[in-house]
Amino acid sequence: MHFQTIAIIGRYQDSGLDTPVRALARMLTQAGCKVLIESDTAKNTSIHEFPVGTYAQIGQQADLALVLGGDGTMLGAARELAHAHVPLIGINHGRLGFITDIPINDANQALYSLLDGHYEIEERSMLEGRVLRNGETLFAGSALNDVVINRAGRGGMIELRVELNDIFMYRQRADGLIISTPTGSTAYSLAANGPILHPSLNAILLVPVAPQTLSQRPIVLPDNGTLKLTITTLGRVESGGSVHFDMQAWSDCQPGDVIEVRRSSNSVRFIHPKGYSFFSTLRSKLDWNRMPLPQEDNE
Repeated sequence: MHFQTIAIIGRYQDSGLDTPVRALARMLTQAGCKVLIESDTAKNTSIHEFPVGTYAQIGQQADLALVLGGDGTMLGAARELAHAHVPLIGINHGRLGFITDIPINDANQALYSLLDGHYEIEERSMLEGRVLRNGETLFAGSALNDVVINRAGRGGMIELRVELNDIFMYRQRADGLIISTPTGSTAYSLAANGPILHPSLNAILLVPVAPQTLSQRPIVLPDNGTLKLTITTLGRVESGGSVHFDMQAWSDCQPGDVIEVRRSSNSVRFIHPKGYSFFSTLRSKLDWNRMPLPQEDNE
């Protein structure tokens, strides 16, 4: 794989982002690459000395997209570019950074190594889904991390009827339900006590958020089926809710609405430096490598 045209996508809300974007663009230009700055990134950082392109143009022209920001920036770029099969590489200019795994201080070295052909490719699955009311699609979206169904702010718990391939699984009353990819298992799902899934698994993870019945536990399902989640009523209490496809939201769910979720036909291709390890990322981000200090003997 040769990277002749490289797009740069930044979390332009960050103050001072223009400096690292310019530095990376100059470095790539000097290395013989054509650089394309994503249009919103260029507009909000006042970078006009390099060619500018929309996501549609990046999808048509770029061989690689360099994402400078946090995991949220990567989620947005992945959703925009997955259909065009543009691979992504993440430079962490955010906080935790599970999928923007290259520290900003190591960016130049990592990119030089990549241009020399030293890198690894990883495929990550995505989800796609839609909200249906009386058979009509009200909203459709895709997600790299998760699809989350939440209770309405005005009401109590949300009740859901959950089916897989039209086979009834269970009814659930909870604050919400997370439908996660393996990538998303280190996001909201992890905060809700869900398990961590290796990104190479072909699986979908269901994690209840604060369920009324503590016996309702996370469950891992094969990703070759269709989940159907129906918002139901309980007695006289009508529970509406909202649905979030990563950062896309539909906030007008009503009892009787159906949310269908399945594995997307698109996937995301990540580029990593040679020697990348998912377990190394976990050790670093979750402090698994931190040894406890010996207790002092006060006796």
